[in-house]
Amino acid sequence: MRVLLATCAGDRVDPDGPPLLAALAAEGLEARLAVWDDPRESWEDALVVVRSTWDYTSRREAFLAWARAVPRLLNPYPVVEYSSDKRYLVDLARRGVPVVESLVVEVGERPALPEGDLVVKPVVGAGSMDAARYGPDERDAARAHVARLHRAGRPALVQPYVASVDAEGEVAVVVIDGEVSHLMRKGAMLNTDELERTWLYRFEQMALAPRDPALERLALAVLDEVVGLADEPPLYARVDLVRTEAGWAVLELELVEPSLFLGFHPPAAGRLAGAVRARL
Repeated sequence: MRVLLATCAGDRVDPDGPPLLAALAAEGLEARLAVWDDPRESWEDALVVVRSTWDYTSRREAFLAWARAVPRLLNPYPVVEYSSDKRYLVDLARRGVPVVESLVVEVGERPALPEGDLVVKPVVGAGSMDAARYGPDERDAARAHVARLHRAGRPALVQPYVASVDAEGEVAVVVIDGEVSHLMRKGAMLNTDELERTWLYRFEQMALAPRDPALERLALAVLDEVVGLADEPPLYARVDLVRTEAGWAVLELELVEPSLFLGFHPPAAGRLAGAVRARL
């Protein structure tokens, strides 16, 4: 069976692509990139690993229709559907998972904005694109942002801005085949101008973080809450955590197309390729 790494059209290069392809080749697997919405592509006789499908956020229904039709998809379709809509944060909170307080503002609703600095972002979005931070004196601008998303038919997510991000960033726990692979520290994104935020992340603000058993246990506990969505556990996951006044909390649970930062931790590509081979 062939292995196809699902990606998007365009010139944005996924830094994870080359090391993963090399690791798959070292496992003796035939693998290549394939654009998810290319009508000329055939998915029938391949194991399809969703990787850099970064343009799905503006066409989620079309993307999910494609994902449902792929016979062998990793991560599995129910996981992709769940994680591609940030309403999962509300679901995780109901399950008792510590998450950054999240208010979903459906199209047509008027938001009840929290006090202090806050963030407005689309419910379906990638990275910090279409997300912005607003201060206490910028409530009109925040409501206008929500209105812009609504005019485009996009529900909004409103969260308090976590101040610790400015000083210590986020910690991303990368999990491969159910085990923690490595941790990354990600610098703040919403303290930059909008032009820089059109990228999914700023490569120069990424750094390998030391292992932290407490954060790793939290990340694995979060994944335990969603492991029953499909017949098999996720092939990969990234749990983004931030330090709040109440302790560490989930900012995002990335199960669709997260950057795994394989270049920062070379053994990770081999571990991921081995997990793909095992699933074959």
